[in-house]
Amino acid sequence: MKVVYCDVLVIGGGLAGLRVAIGVRQRGLDAVVLSLVPPKRSHSAAAQGGMQASLGNVVKGAGDSEDVHFEDTVRGSDWGADQRVVRMFVETAPKAVRELAAWGVPWSRVRRGDREVIINGQRVTITERDAAHGLVAQRDFGGTRKWRTCYVSDGTGHAMLFAVGDQAIAHGVPVHERREALALIHDGSRCGGAVVRDLVTGELIAYVARATVIATGGAGRLYRVTTNAVICEGIGAALALETGVAALGNMEAVQFHPTGIFPAGILVTEGCRGDGGLLRDAAGHRFMPDYEPEKKELASRDVVSRRMAEHIRRGGGVPSHFGPHLWLDITLLGRAHIERNLREVKEICHYFLGIDPAKDWIPVHPAQHYTMGGIRTDHTGESTTLRGLFAAGEAACWDMHGFNRLGGNSVAETVVAGMIVGEFVADFCQSPRGNLDLSTALIADAVAAERAALDALLASRGDESADVLRAEMQQAMTDGVGIFRTGADLEAAVARLQELLVRSRRIGLRHRVDGPNPELVTAYRVRRMLKVALAMACGALARRESRGAHFREDFPRRDDARWLCRTLATWPRPGDSTPTLNYEAIDVGAMELPPGWRGYGARDYVDHPDTPQRAAQVAATRERLAGAGREEVQQALMPFRHLLPPRLRAGNDRLPESAA
Repeated sequence: MKVVYCDVLVIGGGLAGLRVAIGVRQRGLDAVVLSLVPPKRSHSAAAQGGMQASLGNVVKGAGDSEDVHFEDTVRGSDWGADQRVVRMFVETAPKAVRELAAWGVPWSRVRRGDREVIINGQRVTITERDAAHGLVAQRDFGGTRKWRTCYVSDGTGHAMLFAVGDQAIAHGVPVHERREALALIHDGSRCGGAVVRDLVTGELIAYVARATVIATGGAGRLYRVTTNAVICEGIGAALALETGVAALGNMEAVQFHPTGIFPAGILVTEGCRGDGGLLRDAAGHRFMPDYEPEKKELASRDVVSRRMAEHIRRGGGVPSHFGPHLWLDITLLGRAHIERNLREVKEICHYFLGIDPAKDWIPVHPAQHYTMGGIRTDHTGESTTLRGLFAAGEAACWDMHGFNRLGGNSVAETVVAGMIVGEFVADFCQSPRGNLDLSTALIADAVAAERAALDALLASRGDESADVLRAEMQQAMTDGVGIFRTGADLEAAVARLQELLVRSRRIGLRHRVDGPNPELVTAYRVRRMLKVALAMACGALARRESRGAHFREDFPRRDDARWLCRTLATWPRPGDSTPTLNYEAIDVGAMELPPGWRGYGARDYVDHPDTPQRAAQVAATRERLAGAGREEVQQALMPFRHLLPPRLRAGNDRLPESAA
């Protein structure tokens, strides 16, 4: 048995995983990164539009602060987020942008003087301040009150990933490519690494580590049409789920991006709408102001996606061979702007649609995009039920996003969570809690169990095809756990997924090679994917309300009285056909921003019984501290700064409001 020992094992080679590894290396610890692909081909590279940080550099971002970013994020989450974590995030995001600039990310920059922009379909001239010249530029994004999204044209994730990847090399972080974690090594209370399969040779290797970090991204490939890369299959969540101990949080919270190109679903950045693009229907009518007269195309993503689907239902869709779609019109931005700031969009349209977006409208339709749920952790990034297991980025339910993520907050979370969680992982390893005492017999048994499971698959004469099961799962999720959900559809989806899980135990292989065998890989992955899909579908069926991206047509109101809580899904026994669901209450009494109207549609929600009292307490505190500094007021409402690692507690500087 081959064993690799390290202080920290990071599963996932995207932005979050690399940034955690860099953080622990900076603290003098050994870190090893496992990646299915070369890190610079991770899905992080697909992030186009930018990352949010309250720098307040551009004139349309003047007055921005951690407070405004905090409120936008909490409202965007539909009060599902952990407000302490949101505070930690918004405080650290400006530091992350500046660190990335120092590492070589070529952020688009502010140019002093007049420039033309498109706002609400109209060409407007704005004047950038002299003092802001050369600072990081920011664009508008949905669900925000200020222009806050820092960007590198529309290749932000690509630029960030290459810079962070280079830093990982500079810090001597070894990346073991083409290796996949099959199971976590644990004794029921302490995680100590993972059993890993070499995808080239088929060899099984035990990686033993004091801390294990899952940073494997999302689970978009559970759906038929997604903006996610083919490696985003939710396997990190499945590894945690299959321990029987670690919990997944809020898996029913699945975001659909409004503008996946039709029919492929490839992402067209929110930056198109942030820069002034418009959504149009079959008649060429701009329909979003009819539904959301204030924010229009720049409402939160879940809102825009629902409005688009609703408009198609009402007959506004453009008929096509593949079904109805809508149009995204960025022609009004002009060719120069598109070729400078939306270059990837132009290339995607050219190569996948054969059109020129400077003169042609882009066919779009909402597509699965992001998984707000993930491995439930506390504010340090550690699992609340399995010591030594951490998670960061989209694989985690930290919980920064609640039931809907704002555009630009995901790529920001990868590096911000990487910075914060990396420090906590190092603290863990350098404390008595990080001591590891797993027997060699436990490690050997974990490897033997995975070897036996693989051998059984290779020897199976079953009549089921993993590819067929996977396609049927994706269709069941698309049909039943989509933008609009009903009890009947969800019940059908759960029943279908249970049936597929049973059938997956009869998978047979045509190719019985224990080496580079894609059929074998699909077979053992699809079983895990079905468990994650069931966590999503069962959570959605049980949650009888609408919150953020989870919209129940049969329960259209947000119900704080009954459902202001996180869903926790576990899989205690391998033979179970559904997850076990429990709930974690969200404490209204500890909130800085008590639940209220989100800002979209009717003011139609059920208050939590503690909300009026907490709202009165917040108002009284603000009145008592009238005239005090922003930080003093915030500290009185919800202390959080002590939760941050010491080196990240300093404040953030901005241009003075009077700078001209």
